[in-house]
Amino acid sequence: MRADPEALADRLEDLAAMRPRVLAGIAGAPGAGKSTLAETVGAALSARGVPVAIVPMDGFHLADVALDALGRRGAKGAVDTFDGAGYAALLARIAAGGETVWAPAFDRELEQPIAGSIAVPAATGIVITEGNYLLLPHQPWARIRPLLDAAWYLDIDPAVRYSRLVERHVRFGKSRPAAEAWVHDVDEPNAATIAPTAALADLLLLAE
Repeated sequence: MRADPEALADRLEDLAAMRPRVLAGIAGAPGAGKSTLAETVGAALSARGVPVAIVPMDGFHLADVALDALGRRGAKGAVDTFDGAGYAALLARIAAGGETVWAPAFDRELEQPIAGSIAVPAATGIVITEGNYLLLPHQPWARIRPLLDAAWYLDIDPAVRYSRLVERHVRFGKSRPAAEAWVHDVDEPNAATIAPTAALADLLLLAE
């Protein structure tokens, strides 16, 4: 299915008519456009007057000080450089509803997580979360899929994705050779880990 924000907003509204809160997840490889899709679907819902919140997985990046202690700063973005258990626990609170939940965000200028940045009020009927590892079948990530009322996998032409990633790393301060090396050595192995999880989604989306 084409990743049409209006059509996806329709799907979430239909689900929201049947339950007090919908938690939707968008998974996919680095550079697939998950954040952009979450934002455009959220904007489509907001334009209709539907309360919506967006909670990115990237807020659960381990801080650089922690990665340095673990010797993993050079692999930032790999699955073990996130607090997966913390992310799953937060999504469980969000799915349960009944209270305002504060989620962390990720500042791309600082390249650091920022705690308590995103409010998910109790009255918010639709919450969209997005990230690379939402559908991984091993713990602690396996706790996430059962929480999702809608699980989407976003795919894109690999060459387009690769180019996007290089440009993103350049935009945030890496030299072009360093950016290309990072995509080859870090992002692409992560993408290979993520690709099989498409089978666990209930909808495969093709990026426009």
